[in-house]
Amino acid sequence: MKQRIITAIVLAIIAIPICIFSDTIVFPIVWAILGAVGVYELLGCMGTRKNLFISIPLYILALLAPFTVWNTGFAWVYHPDYTPVLSLLIYALYLLAVWVFSYQKSQEVDMNKIITSAVVSLYIIGACSSVVMVREATGGEYYWYFIFVAAWATDIFAYFSGMLFGKHKLIPAVSPKKTVEGAIGGTLFCVAFFIGFGALLNHFTQYDISLVVMGFAGLLSALIAQIGDLAMSVIKRTYGIKDYGTIFPGHGGVLDRFDSILAVAIVLAFFLR
Repeated sequence: MKQRIITAIVLAIIAIPICIFSDTIVFPIVWAILGAVGVYELLGCMGTRKNLFISIPLYILALLAPFTVWNTGFAWVYHPDYTPVLSLLIYALYLLAVWVFSYQKSQEVDMNKIITSAVVSLYIIGACSSVVMVREATGGEYYWYFIFVAAWATDIFAYFSGMLFGKHKLIPAVSPKKTVEGAIGGTLFCVAFFIGFGALLNHFTQYDISLVVMGFAGLLSALIAQIGDLAMSVIKRTYGIKDYGTIFPGHGGVLDRFDSILAVAIVLAFFLR
């Protein structure tokens, strides 16, 4: 517990300048690094890290993707083209080619692992880019905090609610300690946080935010945060590991610490759009 607290304090100190300079290139750089580390952890978990034909393109994509939405916000959504879709199709063809040319090597390439590695990696990369996208949207200087409010408020209050009132296991095969009561408590507090945060923005800024909409966004974000957490837990249990990494002592890796945040970022980006 002491190590977890020390790490949390250090992370909070590091986060301060990132928040201050979130309107500069520092922000996409941070999320590009987190995305690349997250992909590295995932590929290590799934045993596909050493396959450079799989890993290197994903690392490059993770490092570049956050910059594609930096200083553009949702502009690319209003003027869409087929480039993202075509890029995914080309990448799918590339994966098939890797499978074909590796097939004779004692059939050592497991296509299921390749596909799962690619899909989850694209999810991680897209989520990190979504944080930057939310920050670049109108009002994003405030809205991107909602991602962390949703994830951490849900997580913290689900823990305490479960500890105080938890009697019914949520999905014990995936996460033995999570309870239905904890999930409900975390969701309710997240909704309250969103409404309260919206009220503060209405009072101290020029924005006029619907608190009903904020309540709905809080409900949706809380549910998605818990699904994101459980999804990353499923992968860990499937491949028999405790943590994805050790970059944050006492907390594990990027995917251990940011699992809920990744899911919320994608949904909130869509919701703001």
